[in-house]
Amino acid sequence: MSESNLTPGSAGIQSHLPGQPATVTGAAETTGGIMSGNFIESDIDDELFRFNSDDTPLMNLMLRAKRVKVNSPEVDHYMIDEARSHLTVISELPAQTQMNAVLPLGPQDQNLPRPYSTLLVKGVDGFSPDGQSITPGKELMLFVTGQDPTTNNPVVRAVNGKKTQKEDEFSTIPKIPAGTRIVILANSLYETQKEVDPDLIVPQPTRVYLQKRGMNQVVSDYFESQRKRIPFSKAIIAEQAIANFKVRGNRTLWAGRSGKFKLNIPRMGLQYVYCTEGLRWQFKRELMHKGKWTVEDVIALAKMFFTGEDVPKTALLLAGKNLLEQIQCIDFSKHPEIQIITKVNSVGWSVTNFHTVFGDIEIKREPTLDRLGWSNSGALIGENRLVHYVYSAEHSFSDRVEGEEATRNGILIWDALALKGSCHIWIDGDSDKSTDGAFSFKMWSEKTAPTDLVAGEIYYLTADCPGIDKNAVTGQMWQVINTINSEGDETLGWKLYNGEIELG
Repeated sequence: MSESNLTPGSAGIQSHLPGQPATVTGAAETTGGIMSGNFIESDIDDELFRFNSDDTPLMNLMLRAKRVKVNSPEVDHYMIDEARSHLTVISELPAQTQMNAVLPLGPQDQNLPRPYSTLLVKGVDGFSPDGQSITPGKELMLFVTGQDPTTNNPVVRAVNGKKTQKEDEFSTIPKIPAGTRIVILANSLYETQKEVDPDLIVPQPTRVYLQKRGMNQVVSDYFESQRKRIPFSKAIIAEQAIANFKVRGNRTLWAGRSGKFKLNIPRMGLQYVYCTEGLRWQFKRELMHKGKWTVEDVIALAKMFFTGEDVPKTALLLAGKNLLEQIQCIDFSKHPEIQIITKVNSVGWSVTNFHTVFGDIEIKREPTLDRLGWSNSGALIGENRLVHYVYSAEHSFSDRVEGEEATRNGILIWDALALKGSCHIWIDGDSDKSTDGAFSFKMWSEKTAPTDLVAGEIYYLTADCPGIDKNAVTGQMWQVINTINSEGDETLGWKLYNGEIELG
């Protein structure tokens, strides 16, 4: 439509187009060729424009965790576990003819059995009260009489061992094979005794650094005074800055590496910078699991989580997208006893809840794991086993920028997140090597033994595996070891793993 078709108004200006409806297209074409698409001001989707709080699940868990106010950016953190309950015999103790014998234990076990303690020897049968016949299934019990000054190992005698004569006051100790597991029981005192060695628990701390994080936004006075094409406000800008601050902080909570160093700041001199250790590197148990998941795998995971020395109230699995897909695709048709429901948990999230006889596992996707390259991995966490250390509580500030017509608004927080206890399990489906210092294991569900073995690897059996050993049954752990074959060559073999899960 050309300008010549316009008619003048009372002032003689060509501004009227008689007989035409007022449409966007028509009005745009009468204003110097401005196209209708440029005449319209676009709207924005407020819901999509704002980040969802579900994008930072770990940070939300941190804000709900036990909050500990500290007076230093360096904290000695104690991942305290329950007291040790098992010992391992490191070399064979032959059958004895004397009443007392020195029990060969490793250096880490020697001081745990104190005098007057009783010990149950797993897999070694005891004898009847007259000491003449073996009692199958009723295991041998030892009594600690003292410590050997040369080896520092405990000196023991048998409570229900073999007797030469029925009338003997004492019994002898039968053979105890190397690798035998021994359970620490209560002490047993003599008639008038009231003093025993105290239990000295000296937990080993790890140094946790609290990281100072900050977010600034600077808005010029000119920007604030304009009527902008899209009606941004201070609140929307601040919300987006905070969302970005949270997302990056959530990545740090997962994957940050611990560090402390100095920077030379103009007019301020040398100052320390602290970097906190991400939760990923704090796990002391790692399940190396790639590929398809089965019902047996989930049940075994629940068993290991809920039946250790440290038993949490809840199990929350924060999973990458591929791990979540694998678990969702499990065929549960042969296991009607396992219930799978969607529910809203105590945090307020919609989660997939797996109910097993050992306990419930709540599963939620953690988008940050995908961004970090851990889409096949996840973290099984006891929600009530997190500690939020705070040196400086989160606070905001608003200052005028010196020498500029602008205002600086910001947030500062100085904190760290740490795991408490030993229940937590990292499921690693993305790497081939376990984390240094962590107890790692794999699951095995075949009758044949795994190939491509590496000495030290530990396998948790979800099915009987005669290929490993005729006695290898479901629920056991077997470790790959170096052995010597009949020709005298070194080769790889298997042994039943009865050791403790290391906590570093």
